[in-house]
Amino acid sequence: MSKEMFVIEGGTPLKGEVAISGAKNSALKLMAAAILGQGKSTIHNVPDISDIFIMSKVLERLGAVITREDHTLVIDTADMDTWETPYELVSKMRASIAVLGPLVARFGQARVAKPGGCNLGARNIDIHMVGMQALGVAFDEDHGNIVATTPNGLKGAYVALDFPSVGATENTMMCAVTAEGTTTIENAAREPEIEDLANMLNAMGAKVSGAGTSTITVEGVSLSDLHPCEHTTCGDRIEAGTFMVAGALMGGPVTARGIDPDYLRMAIMKLTAMGCDVETGEDWITVSRTKPLKAVEIQTLPHPGFPTDLQAQFMLLAAVAEGNSSITENVFENRFMFAAEIARMGAQISIEDHHATVEGVSSLEGTGVKATDLRCGAALVLAGVFAEGTTEVHRAYHVDRGYEDYVGKLTKLGAKVHREPDDEIYY
Repeated sequence: MSKEMFVIEGGTPLKGEVAISGAKNSALKLMAAAILGQGKSTIHNVPDISDIFIMSKVLERLGAVITREDHTLVIDTADMDTWETPYELVSKMRASIAVLGPLVARFGQARVAKPGGCNLGARNIDIHMVGMQALGVAFDEDHGNIVATTPNGLKGAYVALDFPSVGATENTMMCAVTAEGTTTIENAAREPEIEDLANMLNAMGAKVSGAGTSTITVEGVSLSDLHPCEHTTCGDRIEAGTFMVAGALMGGPVTARGIDPDYLRMAIMKLTAMGCDVETGEDWITVSRTKPLKAVEIQTLPHPGFPTDLQAQFMLLAAVAEGNSSITENVFENRFMFAAEIARMGAQISIEDHHATVEGVSSLEGTGVKATDLRCGAALVLAGVFAEGTTEVHRAYHVDRGYEDYVGKLTKLGAKVHREPDDEIYY
């Protein structure tokens, strides 16, 4: 864990263009899917972030051989010979639960430590199990591990998810790839990352249709029909949305390049409602602003609703907008931890259950704050760019989990931000 902090001198304008990296939330699952390829799969546009490093270590402990050149990973799973993941790695990152589905699909069994990651509340993994249980997977718990077996093999089934969980959709989809017969997943997550995963699975010989809609169909194939593939990760819509907020906050124009604007339709709509000018092209979005920010109402929802991963960034915008904004968090109960930190900088936010009322202020003051999770940390750095004076954002490691070269990209836009060793007691 890197004991560093971000130090930001506020008040500098931001403008220019930033290259958006491959999507963290897609690349991690694509890496897990490589287990099914039983050979050398090549994944391009993989971000250089700490979560990717951890997932690489998880796969290596399973027997995979991984080489990296720039933003391309080659993952050789031909000699993978174990189905047990180590707690010391899985406990660091929740997304590592994504190996559960492909391990069961390949080996008929798995032993996966219960996952960790950002402290966002009770993100129960039972919903992952429900989908896989319908396919014939039996689960037990043993000393903090999830133990999966398939006593009667994998059989295609009808699966109706209680909630359109991204992780549960992905695990069920990957497990169903080698199930005998047809699997239908209703109330499936519709995020772009689901489509990206389905595209890679199909390139490996799977038969997945409907990804990106609420109904996904998987026609089972035999394990011998699957093979390695080459795939390019889609752009990271949350990183793009974060830099769009940077343009809205400081006036821009800021252009995020390497992202499909369709991924961010709700965020674009909210920025426009707040008084920003938004232009889009085939793979870019430009945000600028010449008028004061207006108050906004936001409710986080599964895609295509407003993404919970952009809630903290938009709360920052609301904090310095004219009037009172209302933000409702429907996905993760602990997302509002950001509010307590930005309040230290002068924001006026009141919280009641999963509702936040944000009373806009004209300025923020730089001070010491701490990142409580990945998106909170990214938003606090932007708050420091806007604030008067110097801001120190502790726990930089949270941001490193999902943003490649955040300092470098912000500096290119004109921000005065750098990293320093951090001796604070937050660790």
